[in-house]
Amino acid sequence: MKLKEITLHHFRNYDDVNMQFSPGINVLLGNNAQGKTNMLEAIYVLALTRSHRTVNNRDLIEWQSDAAQIYGNVAKHLGDTKLEIDLGKKGKRAKVNHLEQAKLSSYVGELNVILFAPEDLSIVKGSPSVRRRFMDMEFGQMSNQYLYDNAQYRKILKQRNNYLKKLQMKEASDHLYLEVLSDQLAAYGSKIIFQRIDLLKKLEGWASNIHAEISQDKEKLQFKYVCALKKKQLTDIDNIYDGLLNLYTNNRDKEIRQGNSLYGPHRDDLQFIINKKDVSTFGSQGQQRTSALSVKLAEIDLMKEETHEYPILLLDDVLSELDDDRQTHLLKSIQDKVQTFLTTTSLSGIARELISDPKIFNIESGTVSEEK
Repeated sequence: MKLKEITLHHFRNYDDVNMQFSPGINVLLGNNAQGKTNMLEAIYVLALTRSHRTVNNRDLIEWQSDAAQIYGNVAKHLGDTKLEIDLGKKGKRAKVNHLEQAKLSSYVGELNVILFAPEDLSIVKGSPSVRRRFMDMEFGQMSNQYLYDNAQYRKILKQRNNYLKKLQMKEASDHLYLEVLSDQLAAYGSKIIFQRIDLLKKLEGWASNIHAEISQDKEKLQFKYVCALKKKQLTDIDNIYDGLLNLYTNNRDKEIRQGNSLYGPHRDDLQFIINKKDVSTFGSQGQQRTSALSVKLAEIDLMKEETHEYPILLLDDVLSELDDDRQTHLLKSIQDKVQTFLTTTSLSGIARELISDPKIFNIESGTVSEEK
């Protein structure tokens, strides 16, 4: 898929702007705090209906305005699709070909994006919540079922945690209702864990090959899904369901004392291993960055495999964080393969010979001009 054009009205520091893009590499050039990242954010919001930088919609609206709109025209194998996101005081609305979508989950997947920013290098060494968010955001784009199951799980998790707090405070005493919530949580949790393991296995296959190429076959990258269940319990959804339900039953008093759900996909983690050692603990900074790069590049191929369309790649000032070898590998990997949007303050530090005919946009204070 390719994003042919985008139109912004009152989004961040953009008043009214329309940009028509190259199907190859698009460079957003300008000094810091001019709006380069805001443009990538607009593309991200157009794809996922949410920002990667804030949870407050008000932050996305130009400060003098009450609402913002993002319009996009996406080219796919089956034809063009017009997308629209409206942000206002009453929340957000998403439209596909001018038809409003009743559920945001039915909208996500119309435009698939992979964002790679400097903070994504922390996917390896960051907290477990970073990796959980990574799995949920990326796998949700690849599978509407995963997106639905995760939304339901979050809803029930909130209800269960609220009830555990009531039991903790002696404001409730009905353990039968807790059992009902536990059953529902285990049902959706088992589906999420099973899908994660399946997609991670596929992602590992792509990432391992990329990592081996970058490291010149000196290193082997592997993934390990970390959870409270034993490996033999992770073979199918039914076994995972039984395992989660047993955890909730056997640890009921403990969860009531803490007023919180202590087991399930919201507590799980993903471990990256190089040559049988945990990269986050024992890996060098170079190994951590190579692992993160390998994972991000692997996402491109996995998303193509799962959705039959290549995603759009957003590179937010990430080239400045990579050394020459990793930068070269990244640019060679995306050349003539995926539509790419790249922000930078200068083209001088980029291996220009690796970028074929880029379309360059100069951005200054929310104003865009195309370089001829």
